[in-house]
This record gives sequence, structure tokens and C-alpha cells, in this order.
Amino acid sequence: MKFFIDTANLNEIREAHELGVLDGVTTNPSLMAKEGIKGKDNVFAHYKAICDITDGDVSAEVIATDFEGIIREGEELVTIDEKIVVKVPLIKDGIKAIKYFSKNGIRTNCTLCFSPGQALLAAKAGANYISPFIGRLDDVSTDGLELISQIVQIYDNYGYQTEVLAASVRHPMHIIKCAEIGADVATCPLSVITSLLNHPLTDIGLQKFLADHKKLNG
Repeated sequence: MKFFIDTANLNEIREAHELGVLDGVTTNPSLMAKEGIKGKDNVFAHYKAICDITDGDVSAEVIATDFEGIIREGEELVTIDEKIVVKVPLIKDGIKAIKYFSKNGIRTNCTLCFSPGQALLAAKAGANYISPFIGRLDDVSTDGLELISQIVQIYDNYGYQTEVLAASVRHPMHIIKCAEIGADVATCPLSVITSLLNHPLTDIGLQKFLADHKKLNG
């Protein structure tokens, strides 16, 4: 399973890259705003800076919600770097735009997916990634992981090449369960990825090894 980091913070992206497990980056307008990035030129420069750090795909989200606007923004975004994947909302004009992008060799990430039917439409339109938001479903007492399972099964049934990118991943068990189910990608904050390192027996074992070494070697 690929690990994407869900952030626009350059320091966090560098840290994930240096850790050796970073496969890509996802962003959105909220994450850009959190970093204080505003104005088209600054936003585009920031996307370029992200692309210069990671070797993998970088999802850059359109703001427009109409077909013509989505196309215009997407075609501009892909001029930034060949790693850019256009992130398109799962709405009617978004699906139409994904079909257009697919026919014209522009890669897409269809975002804000909350049902298997939506995921099916995105795959049929030619999306490269589908982003089901599992944590937000959990927030409204719906099983987000079950949605991942349904999408994986549907895509396997018909041989769709769209990669299942589990988004709104909140904790390490989300990652583990997504890996068990067969999600292609998990995107999450850096803190969730590094939390996979933690286990009390690892800490206890290391302390014992170091203590024993000190006894023998001073």
C-alpha cells in the first residue's frame, strides 16, 4: 500500500520523504489556507515546491464547480509539474470533467466520495484515484472501512484501474484495516504514519538491550 501525506506543510513533507516511506502528497484548499498560502501565483509556487520534494504524485484541487471552470483550472494545474494529479469533486460536472481529462491524458483524483455508487461513476469516467473519506463517515455513525471494502470489491469485479485512495484517515488502525481490505493508498497526516512505529514492547526491549550493553561495556 502506498502512503501519501495529507498536508501542504513543506517541513512535514520533507520529514516524511526523509523517513523513506512517502509515495505522494494530497492537498486541498483548506490545507493551503492553513499554511497561509493565498493568491494564484503563490499557490502554484507552493505546489511546485511540494513536487520538488516528493518523487510521487501530488494532488492539486480545483476550486471551480462548473465543467468549464474545472477544465480550465485543471489544465493550468498540470503545467506546474508532471507529478500533478488534478483533484476533482465528485459532482455531476466533476464526473464530466474527469471523462474529458481522461481522454486528454490528464490524471485525476476524484475526491469527496461517500458511497460505492459514486465510486463506480468515477471509475467509469476514468479517474486515476478515488478518495473515499472514511473518517468523516465514522463521524456520522457510518462504517467508513465498509465503504473501502465495497469499492475494492466492485473495482475487482470489473477490472477498473482506478486506485482506491483512503482519505480522512484518522489513526493507525484505519491504515492497518485499509491495508487488510486492499486499499491502494492511504493519505493521512504525518503523525498517523509515524504512530505506526509505536509499540511499548519495542521501547521496553530497546531499553533492556541498551541496559545490558551498558553493564558489560560501561
